Amino acid sequence: MAGGQERTLRRKIKSVQSTKKITKAMELIAASRIQKAITRMANARPYYREISEIVRDLVKAASLPKNPYTDPTDTAGVVVVIAVTSDRGLCGIYNSSVLRATERLAEQVRAEGSNVELVGVGKKAQNYFKFQEIEVATQVNGVTETPTYVQAMYILGSVLDRYEKGEISKVYVISHRFVSIGVQNLETLELLPISKNQLEMDSVKSSSTFDFEFEPSRDAIVVPLFRQFTLARLFALLLEASAAEYAYRQRAMKSASENAEELARKYRRFLNRARQDSITTEIMEIVGGAEALKAEDDLDKEG
Repeated sequence: MAGGQERTLRRKIKSVQSTKKITKAMELIAASRIQKAITRMANARPYYREISEIVRDLVKAASLPKNPYTDPTDTAGVVVVIAVTSDRGLCGIYNSSVLRATERLAEQVRAEGSNVELVGVGKKAQNYFKFQEIEVATQVNGVTETPTYVQAMYILGSVLDRYEKGEISKVYVISHRFVSIGVQNLETLELLPISKNQLEMDSVKSSSTFDFEFEPSRDAIVVPLFRQFTLARLFALLLEASAAEYAYRQRAMKSASENAEELARKYRRFLNRARQDSITTEIMEIVGGAEALKAEDDLDKEG
């Protein structure tokens, strides 16, 4: 019995150690990919910063033509909610927090009397909405690994067309914002209509303004420019979500490795205790056998 218990414990220790090797490797991979994701964010930041400055100054201009991006119609349209999740798991509460926030926002919008259309980004969103039997207007996978501007255009293309026609009243994006390797915040951003306060937060503070000249005309330029700005904002959010995903995965795998090591120590203690019990039992059997032999010899001598 003791031998069988020892074999079981050794098998468990070996299994846990194999799992630890996998989680440790995944932790190191995630750590290396965080740096690449941060580099992609840094490379995209100059374009986003400059277009933000231009749009901010345009919004401040008194002569800005009326357009749907800054002057939406009062008619109630569909509210689009974009939920940004990952394609793979093993990243802690990264996906569950986004999906819970999406459901809460959808319920809030419906309570206000508006219809909701969900746009899922990532296989985790697809699997969750399918399991919950929630209808999704658009589903896009393969994004958060290495987001591209083309993918942002694909996600928002038809949404912007309908928004400009007045069919959509608001667009929200629920995703994780990357602050640092140790800090990532879940945020719900109102992507459309464009908020002047949000522009002030996103743009570099500057007291200078520019006198723009438009070619071919002011009315022809403003809407395409705001469209590009909105795409740039979504692309920036996708890049931050990618970096946040790797940060979550690194922490999750580090915690899994530590738990595996603790479990292996626990099994080793059980194994040592089982071996000690086995040795103690053998000693007691030897002593008991010696005592029996001695007693038998004593009986023979008396006889």
